[in-house]
Amino acid sequence: MIFAFFFILGAIWGSFSNVCIFRLPQDKGVVLDRSFCPQCKCIIKWYDNIPLISFLYLKRKCRNCDYKIDFQYFFVELLSALTFCVLYFVYGLSVTTLLFIILSIFFIIIFFIDLKHFIIPDELSFPLMFIGLLKSFYPNLNQELFPNLINSLIGGILGYGIIWVIIFLYKKIKNKEGMGLGDAKLLSAIGFWFGWVSVPLIIFFSSVIALLYVAPTLINKTKSLTTEIPFGPYLIIGTLVYIIFGNQIKLILFNI
Repeated sequence: MIFAFFFILGAIWGSFSNVCIFRLPQDKGVVLDRSFCPQCKCIIKWYDNIPLISFLYLKRKCRNCDYKIDFQYFFVELLSALTFCVLYFVYGLSVTTLLFIILSIFFIIIFFIDLKHFIIPDELSFPLMFIGLLKSFYPNLNQELFPNLINSLIGGILGYGIIWVIIFLYKKIKNKEGMGLGDAKLLSAIGFWFGWVSVPLIIFFSSVIALLYVAPTLINKTKSLTTEIPFGPYLIIGTLVYIIFGNQIKLILFNI
């Protein structure tokens, strides 16, 4: 029964995440405005906006104009629903579960916005930084996952600083922009959440994963070294690797 609750709750938040993914890059409101078809602009009725179910029932089409709805909408809702269930299964009813649910919502929205539009809106980065810092004041957090206040502060500063230095050096050497400050803000937020030790490890994981993805396209010459790629999704995947394997890696490298 509780799993069903978390699944439904996750699907609902997944539906809201889709609204954010669609509207934030266009500087549109995400709370008060009703959902509408991107093709015919018809307002979507509540019964056509039920997470997961409406997509399947309408066969991924707008009821009014038969516009084919992007599969991303269903995928994001399902991903969010399953994520909520997994977090409850692993951490139970706890503050840790709540924090990871909040983080997962932000990560899903940032992942798909950056993947599509090559931007990470400040409306997402700054609240994520604030929550990452604020949680450090809670006295009974899992210290293996979440750092104390000082560690969190150093992590946030280090995360931003490393990306800023990379951007600065690349611009000096190449005389053009490389990474964006959106990546710096995202890594800063991650540093606030997981502390300074996480930052170099997450950069390493993210870079390796990005290289594994890009290398075949370079070999096949479908992309070049100058092709722009969004790094935010790789930072998020790298963070997931850190969350799952971070403790073991820290024991091996730092004995902490």
